[in-house]
Amino acid sequence: MPATTIGTITEIKNNENRVGLTPEGVRQLVADGHKVLVQRHAGKGAGFHDHDYTDAGAEIMLDPESICKAVDILVKVKEPVPAEYHLLELLANKTLYTYLHLSGVPKSLTESLLKNNITGIAYETVTGQAGDLPLLTPMSEIAGVLAVQYAAEYLQKKYHGRGKTLGEISGVERSHVVVIGGGIVGKKSAMTAAGMGCRVTIFDINQSILDSLEKEMSAYLGAYLMSHVDLKISTENVLNEALADADVLVGAVLIPGKKAPRVVNMEQIHLMKDGAVVVDVSIDQGGCIEGARATTHSEPIYDVDGKIFCCVANMPGQVAHQSTQALTNATLPYLRKLANETSHLSSLKDDPGFARGLNTYKGKITFEAVAKDLDLEEMFEEMMF
Repeated sequence: MPATTIGTITEIKNNENRVGLTPEGVRQLVADGHKVLVQRHAGKGAGFHDHDYTDAGAEIMLDPESICKAVDILVKVKEPVPAEYHLLELLANKTLYTYLHLSGVPKSLTESLLKNNITGIAYETVTGQAGDLPLLTPMSEIAGVLAVQYAAEYLQKKYHGRGKTLGEISGVERSHVVVIGGGIVGKKSAMTAAGMGCRVTIFDINQSILDSLEKEMSAYLGAYLMSHVDLKISTENVLNEALADADVLVGAVLIPGKKAPRVVNMEQIHLMKDGAVVVDVSIDQGGCIEGARATTHSEPIYDVDGKIFCCVANMPGQVAHQSTQALTNATLPYLRKLANETSHLSSLKDDPGFARGLNTYKGKITFEAVAKDLDLEEMFEEMMF
């Protein structure tokens, strides 16, 4: 098995402190016989120091350009931002392994990946044997918790610091959190909000998802907290009634690899109370709530019709050490399979779920939903493994 050169660079997205490889990940890759390059201070924001990486066998390099020139596989956390597009020229005919979210970010990223014949493997579309999303789930769980924490912070501004919590905003009245989407993000948001003492209403279009969610949440929360949770099939009238009473709305709708569907329109936003907080966790895939646009940790909120919108596109970057460990625990086994094969695509051929992560290859889009969402269907080519 020939050695593969693998590298990771410092993330430059606003306040993105996660890193694509931990020192332990480096240690395992080096033990497999590979060479690992790490940009200086790449792990600092996540609590990993350069000497941790060199002790594990990595070579520290000063700049991302040198790493991109030298690697066979570049490992990141977030999709390249425009300031990094020049690096894609240095990755021509190589592999990029990261979150890509191509349907939700500027089309120019996909065009640059295609132009440079980059093999783009997206964490968010890798599928497990049970049809789950093993590389997305850890970050979805964290984002679900953080969504409610953000909401609690910005809801306080509505009540001018009068000492009320998210769970109790006036006397015995419980604040009302509406969650749309019963997947991983929605479940974690609902559990967190209920645990803080809120009334929670969860909407989904699939009754079986709601039934499963009710069982899991009941076991987790107990009878008392669960008595303040409603799980409902999403219909316009019932949703509108809930939104009119909501203090917090969490958008948590996901269709893997596709642009998020719009499930709340501006007329429905107008129904909400002034000062209500809207957190759209689907913003990486374009957002599921009208009026949502990606924000940053440094400027997390904006006002729409008197409602506070918070749409931070990389929420888990706020808790970088824990997030990095959770993420790399999931991504490293796939990376090792990728690096250990003489032909890197062999690991995809042997694992149909891993193959679902392939979004671009040899100048073609290989994930059909991305091609459709970007109006680049002429660039789609199905991979026949």
